Amino acid sequence: MHNHPSLMMSSVKNQFKKMLGYIWQYVYTSFLRYWLKWLVRQATGKCELQRICSGHKPGATRTTKAEYSLQSSKNKVLRGALETNKDKLEECVDQIMKVKNVKPQKDPLFKESLHTCLLQITGYSSLYTSVEDLRKEVFNSENQEHETMLLKLWDLLMPTIKLESRITKQWGDIGFQGDDPKTDFRGMGMLGLINLVFFSENYTEEARQVLSHANHPKLGYSYAIVGINLTEMAYSLLKSGALKPHFYNTVLGTPELWHFHQLYCYLAYEFDHFWVAEKPESIMHFNQYREKFHHIVKTHLQDPDVSLTLAVRSKN
Repeated sequence: MHNHPSLMMSSVKNQFKKMLGYIWQYVYTSFLRYWLKWLVRQATGKCELQRICSGHKPGATRTTKAEYSLQSSKNKVLRGALETNKDKLEECVDQIMKVKNVKPQKDPLFKESLHTCLLQITGYSSLYTSVEDLRKEVFNSENQEHETMLLKLWDLLMPTIKLESRITKQWGDIGFQGDDPKTDFRGMGMLGLINLVFFSENYTEEARQVLSHANHPKLGYSYAIVGINLTEMAYSLLKSGALKPHFYNTVLGTPELWHFHQLYCYLAYEFDHFWVAEKPESIMHFNQYREKFHHIVKTHLQDPDVSLTLAVRSKN
C-alpha cells in the first residue's frame, strides 16, 4: 500500500517548517536576541530585566519573562541567580545590578522587583523538592505520627462513627480500597495522606460535603482513592512547571508547602463539582473524566492571570 502523494507532501512541508523553526530559534537565541537587547538598551537606557520589572505588574507575566531573560543570558552571574539560596538572593541582586550597571538612584524600584521575582523562581524549585520528599516518604504503621494522622482523617470525616479497629472494612466508607489504607498510599506516599487531612481539617464542611457526593449510590466515587489521584495530578503539574503561573500570581514571595496543599484543596473541591455536573454513567469511566478535568485545569493554567484558589474561606 503506497502513501498518497498529497500526504507525503504535507509531511515534507511539516518537517521543513519544523526545521525552519529550529534554525530561527538558534539564530535568534545565539545572535539576534543579543543585538536586539543591545539596541533597545541604547534607545531606552535600561537593560532587559529593568524593562521587564518596570513594564509589568507583579505576577506571572513579569516573573516568567524575568526567568526567561536570566535563563537565556550568557552571563554566569545572571544564569546562576536561578539556583541561588534564599538567604543569598539580596547579594545576588546586588551582583546583577553591578553586572548590568543599574544605578539604584535612577531606578529605585528595580532591586525590590527583581528580588521578588527571584524569591518566586527559586521558591518554586525548593517547593518541588519539599513535595518530592513527602511523596517519597512511605506510610509506616510503626510510625506513631503517620498512624495519628490517618486516624485524624477518619475523625474529621466521620465524627459520629467510631472505628471498630485499625484494620477494618469501615475504611471503605471514606473511599479506601482495602481494610488497611496504608496500601493505597504507595504511589504518592505521605503526600497523599497529608493532602487528604489538610482538606478535611481546613475545609471540614466542604470535605464532608464532597464525601457525601462520593458516597452517592449512582454518582459515587472512592473519595480517598480519587483524592490520592488528585494529589498525583497536582504533583505532576508542579513537576512539569505548569503551576508556575498560578504560584507567581498568588504568592508574592516564596511558595511554601501550605500553598501546594491549598492548590490540592482547589482540585478536590472543583473535581467534585465537575463530576456531579458531568453525571458519569459509572466509576468505570473515571479515567476518561479525570483526563477531561486535567485538560480543563491545564487550559486555566495557560492564562497568564490564572489563580486556582478556592472560593470558600479556610477555617485556619
